[in-house]
Amino acid sequence: MWGIVPAAGRGSRIQPLAFSKELLPVGSRPTETGERPCAVSEYLVERMILGGATKICFVISPGKSDIMEYYGAAYGAADIAYMVQPRPVGLCDAIFRPAPLIAADEPVVVGLPDTVWFPAHALAALPDDRLSFLLFPVDRPDLFDAVELDGADRVTAIRVKQKDARSRWIWGAFKMPGRVFHELAALWRRPGRGDEYVGTLVNAWLAEGGRAIGVKAGAAYVDVGTVHGYRAAVGLLGDGIAPGQTMLPVGTGVRSADPPEVRLP
Repeated sequence: MWGIVPAAGRGSRIQPLAFSKELLPVGSRPTETGERPCAVSEYLVERMILGGATKICFVISPGKSDIMEYYGAAYGAADIAYMVQPRPVGLCDAIFRPAPLIAADEPVVVGLPDTVWFPAHALAALPDDRLSFLLFPVDRPDLFDAVELDGADRVTAIRVKQKDARSRWIWGAFKMPGRVFHELAALWRRPGRGDEYVGTLVNAWLAEGGRAIGVKAGAAYVDVGTVHGYRAAVGLLGDGIAPGQTMLPVGTGVRSADPPEVRLP
């Protein structure tokens, strides 16, 4: 299974930094000699591996060679590949850059490298044979992509940063078979489309007969792309939780990016 990590963004919400935002130290992890800082993107990479990914593709901009230096050719059990997005023209463009690498019968999982979420094994709840979204409850769905479902958990619409969203569940990652990945890529490449956001593209795909489901397996979610989000992530990880460890069982917490507080039972 491939994991795609779109890491070509400029990180303007949390600049200035002297390095790529995906390498922002958030929390720490144990080593044989003690502890070391942990880059925020490591949380996503380890969650992808826990979910079954054996190959990870980072999509980077031309100026982000520090990500290649940090991860090298492998991370844990997964091989690492890199693709370059020449210009920052949107999330969809970054996601579909690895299309030549993806076989039609191979599952693909996509996540955002400036997020921290729990439980760590949540991607394992997503099926391999259809487009599925890993959902998290938040207080401010208008800051994210809110996913609306019917009674059978089928996705009916994705509201991209809309104040009138009728759902408080947002997607934090998604998974699909390679054939669906290529269907979405083909739709995105049609004249007049070129969507920037995943939500608008998926809405168009659903309108043409595509089907997707939402899986409410997420418990806590932090967008680390802002200063508030960074502080929230530090608080979430304050008890020394390392990548791959689960701090919160499903359903015990809600995390929103702004304001950065956690509600516990």
